[in-house]
Amino acid sequence: MNIFLKNKNYRKFTIASWLSSAGNILFYLALMTYASKLKNYALALSLISITEAIPDLLQSVSGYFADRTKNKFKTIVLLAIIRFVMYMLVGVLFVTNIAGWNLVLLVICINFISDVAGMYSGGLQSPLIVGLVGENDVGEAEGFTNGISQLITMGAQFVGSALLLFMSYSSLAIVNALTFLIAGLIFANIAKNIKKAAINKELQTVNDQGFFATFKSSFKQARQAHGLLTVTLVVALLNGILYALEPLISISFAANKNMLIGTYSFTIAIFGAVVSIGTALGSAVGTKLLKSTSLFVIVLLDTLASVLMLGAMLGKNTIACLIFGAILGFFAGTAGPKLFQWGVQSVDRKILASTMGALSTILAIAGPLTNAIFSSIAGTAGLNYALYGLIILSIIVFAITLYVMIKTKQATVKTAQDKQVQPAE
Repeated sequence: MNIFLKNKNYRKFTIASWLSSAGNILFYLALMTYASKLKNYALALSLISITEAIPDLLQSVSGYFADRTKNKFKTIVLLAIIRFVMYMLVGVLFVTNIAGWNLVLLVICINFISDVAGMYSGGLQSPLIVGLVGENDVGEAEGFTNGISQLITMGAQFVGSALLLFMSYSSLAIVNALTFLIAGLIFANIAKNIKKAAINKELQTVNDQGFFATFKSSFKQARQAHGLLTVTLVVALLNGILYALEPLISISFAANKNMLIGTYSFTIAIFGAVVSIGTALGSAVGTKLLKSTSLFVIVLLDTLASVLMLGAMLGKNTIACLIFGAILGFFAGTAGPKLFQWGVQSVDRKILASTMGALSTILAIAGPLTNAIFSSIAGTAGLNYALYGLIILSIIVFAITLYVMIKTKQATVKTAQDKQVQPAE
């Protein structure tokens, strides 16, 4: 919060990101609503969901190209303008004679291209944020940004639902386009402010290695940071557990009417809101409160919260589910930014976007994979088997984290001792 208030350029940078994010959510809701009215709506909604997920799996590639981009600010502004034009086109398409599946397929394609451009833009922004706030504060800065983004996502969904009552799909597409235009203008203003500053040279560092050489360097540097790769996999599994809990809690509420608070839909909404608020608080507040706390400790606490949450589901205790769900979200929200800061401090700035893109891809894959596995178990063998399976996975994650934490501490002590031993003259 202090960084946001005191650092003018970072504040503008963050507001620009929030604007484009809010616009995207509004339009996504509009597109899903339009698609839900088609005859074969299930297929349309599935296509939208798939094309929304694919860009997350391309983060390593987009990160590589981001690292090779020389004028990052200029490219970010250009991408914002391109996305503005694309959604203005979408706004026009919604008022033409094109309708039904033809319109949805066209808009899905445009939306997919825009999302890929957004992923590339995100890769460009990573080293710029580090340059603007510094390596020591980047975790806190990212945490605050992510936390508020969570709240914006929640708010934008409610606002979008309300706007759909009196605004057309075309109007919402234009609103989305305007958010990109305004964001682009803000980014251009930041670029102008730092153009003559000494930091500008540092922000424009470029990676000149090939694709495979870049990821070889990334992997080598990440391995040298004792425990970074392992803890990334552990955090990915924790995200996967949180991801898998969503369908399982829905099944649990449906199967046990005594767990409901009012209606089924209201109970699901309450649980989702509680977890989202917990995650937002973890990102925005937890990163500052737990700044000196080891990421390993946070992962251990998050794992314990997941076991308690699963135990509450087995015990059919709704209040306990809400409490432990919020705690689980809080520590998960804290772990992400701390992992980002560790990565920033461990790798060369020139390959930062490539490295973080590769790590983010691991995180992105874990969620859907874990969800698919445990949802399948719940659907075939039964809910309790899926819950016990997640408890076993949580215990395994806890054991691995504890082992890596001990080994990392030993390696750190040994490295410090080796540095103190000087060869005789």
